[in-house]
Amino acid sequence: MFIVGTNYSAIIRPLQWLVVALIFLFFLRVIRAVFVEVRPAGPTRAQRRAERKAEEADEVRGRPRETRSRKQLRLEVIEPRQYEGTIYELDGEVTVGRSNGCAIPTTYDSYSSTVHARLYRSGGQIWVEDLGSTNGTFVNSERISQPSRLAKGDLLQIGATVFEVRR
Repeated sequence: MFIVGTNYSAIIRPLQWLVVALIFLFFLRVIRAVFVEVRPAGPTRAQRRAERKAEEADEVRGRPRETRSRKQLRLEVIEPRQYEGTIYELDGEVTVGRSNGCAIPTTYDSYSSTVHARLYRSGGQIWVEDLGSTNGTFVNSERISQPSRLAKGDLLQIGATVFEVRR
């Protein structure tokens, strides 16, 4: 009787290398996520462009920026720290998200969606609406599922970015 031997090491060895490669890729992904969270970042080109457009619009209208911001609501970034104090005027309808096409770009925030939320005026009030984002939109720490009215002092969280509604 002839017994055929099976060489299991020819099968096991490539599987072992595959597992090692998958573990290596997992750790690279974790390190990248940590790096994205802790790296310092300055204002993006899109943010500087939006600020310039707002200032130019004020000059065209003949109103100084201070006058306009006292009358209307605006969003001020309070987190993350590197963007703390950045102010966005709420004129008409604006979108918030990682896309450079958004009026309020959060390109630095990996937790916000490409087009995360929409802010708009209706009846003289500012409303926020989640646009089907993955991580949700929060007003005063409560996740919203339908359009919600914003008032002075409210905290709006989009991804990991927290805004305060101010005058």
